[in-house]
Amino acid sequence: MAAIGKIRSWGPMLVGVIGLALFAFIAEELFRSCQATSNEQRQQVGQVLGKKISVQEFQSLVDEFQEVLKITQQRDNLSEEELNNVKDQVWGMFVQNTLLEDECAKLGLTVTDEEIQNILTEGTNPMLRQTPFVNQQTGRFDVAALSKFLNDYKSAASQNRQVADQYEALYKYWKFTEKNLRQNLLASKYRSLLAGCMLSNPVSAEASFNDQNMESSILLASMPYSSINDNDVKIEDADLKAKYNENKEKFKQPVETRNIKYVSLQVVPSDADRQALMKTMQEAQQNLMNGLAASDVIRKSQSQVPYTGMAVTRAALPNDIAARVDSMAVGQTSAPFETRSDNTMNVVKLLAKTQMPDSVEYRMIQVGGATIDAARATADSIYQALKGGAVFDSIASKYGQPGTKQWMTSAMYQNAPVIDADSKAYITAINSLAVNEIKNLELSQGNIILQVTARKAMVDKYDVVIVKHTIDFSKQTYSDAYNKFSQFVSSSKTVESLEQNAPKFGFQVLEREHISNNEHNVVGIRATREAMKWIFDAKKNEISPLYECGNNDRLLVVALTKINEVGYADWESVKDELKREVMSDKKFDMLSKKLESAKSIADAQAQGARVDTVPLITFSAPVYVQATSGREPMLNGAVASTKQGEFSKKVVKGNEGAYVFQVLTQKMREGNKFDDKTEEQQLKQQALQAAGNFMQELYENAKVVDNRYLFF
Repeated sequence: MAAIGKIRSWGPMLVGVIGLALFAFIAEELFRSCQATSNEQRQQVGQVLGKKISVQEFQSLVDEFQEVLKITQQRDNLSEEELNNVKDQVWGMFVQNTLLEDECAKLGLTVTDEEIQNILTEGTNPMLRQTPFVNQQTGRFDVAALSKFLNDYKSAASQNRQVADQYEALYKYWKFTEKNLRQNLLASKYRSLLAGCMLSNPVSAEASFNDQNMESSILLASMPYSSINDNDVKIEDADLKAKYNENKEKFKQPVETRNIKYVSLQVVPSDADRQALMKTMQEAQQNLMNGLAASDVIRKSQSQVPYTGMAVTRAALPNDIAARVDSMAVGQTSAPFETRSDNTMNVVKLLAKTQMPDSVEYRMIQVGGATIDAARATADSIYQALKGGAVFDSIASKYGQPGTKQWMTSAMYQNAPVIDADSKAYITAINSLAVNEIKNLELSQGNIILQVTARKAMVDKYDVVIVKHTIDFSKQTYSDAYNKFSQFVSSSKTVESLEQNAPKFGFQVLEREHISNNEHNVVGIRATREAMKWIFDAKKNEISPLYECGNNDRLLVVALTKINEVGYADWESVKDELKREVMSDKKFDMLSKKLESAKSIADAQAQGARVDTVPLITFSAPVYVQATSGREPMLNGAVASTKQGEFSKKVVKGNEGAYVFQVLTQKMREGNKFDDKTEEQQLKQQALQAAGNFMQELYENAKVVDNRYLFF
């Protein structure tokens, strides 16, 4: 009993221990759940209407789009800017397709396989004309060619690796096209449905026709806002707030943005760097003038332009060199000169200038053998036979070769960075042979029998040695710049100190408002993704670390000055825009008091207005007023509602001034006849175009999350 009593005395403690253990278990599971959710979020590029897309899924779509561009544009690589455009397009398609599919699902709109098949059979869709399945004779998409390819694709896997890869690439391209064809058809259905809600009728059609074809000529009296000094206009905060409330929807911000202040330093070559480079270029000049071998000069000076020993056309030369060679004498070596367009220092020597064909037609027989000597002997016998009158095609066929004619153009070889000795001998022989001349060309691995059959487009070609160097900074220059900038950053812990210290170090603080996270870099500087991530993770008034960016030549520090939340911008952030609008309002009030008593153009002129004749005014095109140098659409409506001979009913408020006018003439344009069917069709087309703007409305309501800046 004593033992039981003792256990009972421990009851509250045991309950507490068990409770703590239970809480720890639940907390651990909750922590794991939160951690898993957090990890999942860190791998999300974004989401639309709750639909999430991961980094892997997004990258897969980007890769898919890249492969399509490589096929359609026949390119192997994309530039950084082009790749960024691809990522933007992929994101845009994901957002648009997600929004569209959601809306169409609510309405029951779908695209059936039968509809897609009908489009393929018809073969007129512009997307289909971009595919390889186009009949070259008719210029139309050939569904039979597509069907044959899809059937062949199923068995392509059993063929060699290269063929299988080609089939796989083309199959992915077709699936991409088919997917986009389906999405475009769905979007077209949705737009048509919206456009169908916007009806036209003969009355509105006739009104639209008259608006476009009724031309008016007026006498216009103008008083520009610029005639009043800004200092004579008193603007108070109450005026700005009233204007803000009046136009609040203009200041609605659909995405969160950031305002920053920043200091950027671009490292440039020092005087010492330039002097060191000039010394190198002067040595190269002297070596070329002394006759040192071109290849040795290029190697010793480490020129960025290789020397192949081949004469090339102007098209193969850098632009700055091409502009000089015609004015140089053969054998001349230039003094070192700077080219600002590519930031280089250059020395040029023109070794030779000759007239050669840009295109050569030739045929050949390749001759091999068990040994080089055997190949030489066989080649000599072939050469002698051809010189004796034997038929080239017959000899080529005897040695198992077609001997077909082919063209070689300058563009095929002149941009090669390196040309080996055999290739150089081969190209030189083809360029130098006369028409129908035969040559037995000895190469390191055998012989080639060449015959030139045609030459055309004689052009100037240049054998030129180019020593070209980028004017770049040295490691010491970069180190000095980095140390100075680092000292500036370390002494600037607040926005205020950043602004105070910048002039002391010779830097300038710049501002950038409304940076959004869909930008690929900060203030146009490449390789600033880490800085972009910092901007959208920092708190107001924080100072970033020092970033090395650009082309390894930029230093950057950023201060976050404001976070612009989704919603309406506060009135103070748009104060400058409000001030301009209020300024125009107040100036109009001042000018309209002068004009409102005017009953004629003469009265307005007496008040100081400038009078001009403005012809050919229609309702559909904004009036350009020379006196105020602005386009004034408000005048179009006022003129259209005023009869011929009448004076304007009230003073017209424009973008750049106050106006009154008198209509001199009104008449319909000659040669245009009203056709209600045609005009109604045009109105329907306009409605269809207007319906195409539905996406922005859907976007604003979709709670789109864009985290691309974290990954791309």
